[in-house]
Amino acid sequence: MSQPAAHIASTTQFSVFLINKPGVLAQVTRSLAEAHINIVAMTLVDSQEHGVLRVVAADPATTRAVLAKLNLPMTETDVLCLELSNRPGALADVATLLGQNHININYAYCTSGAPNGHTTGIFKVADPKKAIHLLGKSAESHKEPNLHRMRGKR
Repeated sequence: MSQPAAHIASTTQFSVFLINKPGVLAQVTRSLAEAHINIVAMTLVDSQEHGVLRVVAADPATTRAVLAKLNLPMTETDVLCLELSNRPGALADVATLLGQNHININYAYCTSGAPNGHTTGIFKVADPKKAIHLLGKSAESHKEPNLHRMRGKR
């Protein structure tokens, strides 16, 4: 098994509940952009009546303040943010390592690969402390270069 993750951090994910109508996602992303907030990863899932935008940003505190001003229903969740190699099997390595150590992945999503050959994976796991320890220990033994660091601040 190759190295699963070069860098891992616990960070805040915001789940924002959006009405399914044109322009709502644009309003949220424009507000974040105007506050100079970089979106690290996001996913948007829909139902008939609303969508749920899950977003991880480089500056959680400012993100929280911007989203609060929009007066949209939202929740916050601790998630793991991992830097992964952009190669076949990188996600499988992480899922296998966590599964073999009895850590459930409730959900996950990844960014597309960046030019530097890395991608970012967001994982909501049952035992974040154990996962961070396990993945950090695995990363130390492989010494993959860390080209991008997530701040992991709240």
